[in-house]
Amino acid sequence: MTNQIYPCLWFDGQAQAAAKFYCAVFKNSKITADNQMVVTFELNGKKFMGLNAGPQFTFNEAVSFVVDCETQEEIDYYWEKLTANGGSEGQCGWLKDQFGVSWQIVPAILPKLLSDPAKAQKVIQVYMQMKKFDIEKLENA
Repeated sequence: MTNQIYPCLWFDGQAQAAAKFYCAVFKNSKITADNQMVVTFELNGKKFMGLNAGPQFTFNEAVSFVVDCETQEEIDYYWEKLTANGGSEGQCGWLKDQFGVSWQIVPAILPKLLSDPAKAQKVIQVYMQMKKFDIEKLENA
C-alpha cells in the first residue's frame, strides 16, 4: 500500500510543543517537518501529524494510543513521563498527558493472562483496582 495512514492530532496552538515532548519521551523518534500550522513527527517509526488549530475540538478517551510494555520499568517510565507536567492518571492503565491526549500503558503479557480461563476473572478483578499496571500483581492474581 503506497498510501500511509497516520493520525492527525488537533492542538490549540501547541502542536510543536507536543511533538517535542513526545519525541523526548519515545526513543527512536524525531520531528520530520515543522511550520506554523503543521508539524509531522515519528514516534518509534510511526508517523504522526500535529495541527495547530484552535479550541473548537479537544481530545477525549474515544481515541487513545496504546504502549505495550515488556517490563515494569517500561510501564513506570512511560507512566511517569506522560503524566508529568499536568497529565492525569486514569483507571486500568489509562492516562492523559499534559496536552489531553489519552494513552494506555499496558503490560505486553496482559492478553496472555486474560486468555487463561482459570485466571482471567482474577486478573480482571486485580487490574480493575489499579491505575498504573503492576505486572507482578497481575501475574500473581
